[in-house]
Amino acid sequence: MKSKFKYYWFAALIPAIFIFWYFASAKENKPVRTLAYFGPKNALKVNDSTYHFIPEFSFTNQYREITTTATVKDKIYVAEYFFTTCKSICPIMNTNLERVYSTFKNKTDFLILSHTVDPEVDSVSTLLTYASKHGVHNRQWLFLTGKKNVLYSLARKGYLLNAEEGDGGDEDFIHTQNFALVDKERHIRGFYDGTDSLEIDRLIQEINLLYKEYDFKAKINN
Repeated sequence: MKSKFKYYWFAALIPAIFIFWYFASAKENKPVRTLAYFGPKNALKVNDSTYHFIPEFSFTNQYREITTTATVKDKIYVAEYFFTTCKSICPIMNTNLERVYSTFKNKTDFLILSHTVDPEVDSVSTLLTYASKHGVHNRQWLFLTGKKNVLYSLARKGYLLNAEEGDGGDEDFIHTQNFALVDKERHIRGFYDGTDSLEIDRLIQEINLLYKEYDFKAKINN
């Protein structure tokens, strides 16, 4: 009778150990922290979320290809605004972005989107030359041009990178050093000063945190 009791006790212990191991392992792999969501909440639930998200867009990249929201589907990406003839903050910003590009350029679910604020000057061929100067030789870092008013509207209402009022007309000009980190659902998860090397360190760290967040979600949902 005692041996049967021991057997039942041991048989009951095995699943308990497995359950304990599973939850302990999940807790161990949980990110130390998760990134905040930025921007005003939507009045209506969109894409199973009320968080602010980047609206639909369509621009032309340095390879004369159309880049749209379909391009960034299921991708983490960094967005910036610049212009190729800038002699002040833009060279610093894009030199710093080279470090981000170098860190993540082999990840197929990562992108950098650099939007020109001067589309009349920054033609597709100009953007291709500029991209080459920054060591870009694949499609993980795209330099985008399009209609000025559309580019500016996205900067202000989508990426929240500029708080000034403007219509994208001849007298309107955006000049910002800030980057936005966008997750795979097109939510903004961080803002960074692109001229500050310590902020670039933080950006790289938080991109990695975002990947850990997705890895953890995938693990607990399987």
